[in-house]
Amino acid sequence: MADPKDDHDTTADSAEDSNHDPQFEPIVSLPELDVKTLEEDEEEVFKMRAKLYRFASENDPPEWKERGTGDVKLLKHKEKGTVRLLMRRDRTLKICANHHLTVSMELKPNAGSDRAWVWNTFADYADECPKPELLAIRFLNAENAQKFKNKFDECKDEIQKSQEGTGNTDCTNKVAEKLEELSVKDKASVEEEEQDKKTENKDAGKEVTADKN
Repeated sequence: MADPKDDHDTTADSAEDSNHDPQFEPIVSLPELDVKTLEEDEEEVFKMRAKLYRFASENDPPEWKERGTGDVKLLKHKEKGTVRLLMRRDRTLKICANHHLTVSMELKPNAGSDRAWVWNTFADYADECPKPELLAIRFLNAENAQKFKNKFDECKDEIQKSQEGTGNTDCTNKVAEKLEELSVKDKASVEEEEQDKKTENKDAGKEVTADKN
């Protein structure tokens, strides 16, 4: 017959084993890495959930293919003033759109829908290597789609003003440099002509003197 005391000790040992939570120190401790997303130098001016598509022209026949669902962002660089469109997929956070806005970009309605837009980009970096893409984006409703377009166009206007200001300054500087170069060349040409005339006069005087002799 088993001793009740032994049964009690066995039960107590089992309870202790089940509550045991060992803590193992790692053999090698790795330092924390500061992972940068390149968004640190940018200001988020727009963010909204949407679904993105790309036109797969390489398929036969060509077709629209879903690229991902997530938050589309418009990010303005704090120093350069450039605006980047960035979109990541839910959960995986994989980039499905990554390109800078340009003045030539234009949002067009997709098949008459009031909650979707289509546009072209000449260099999208979603696949790391830049390549031209025809993209379409669809929002939950027409109101959200219009908010995106308003901010998109607003950013384009700011980019255009920035480029015009920089362009005018550069153009003025270049014109001034050209005028300065021309004035220097003209001055040098005049001096050369005067020097040539003096030389010709001296030579003519020598010839006259020689004839008299």
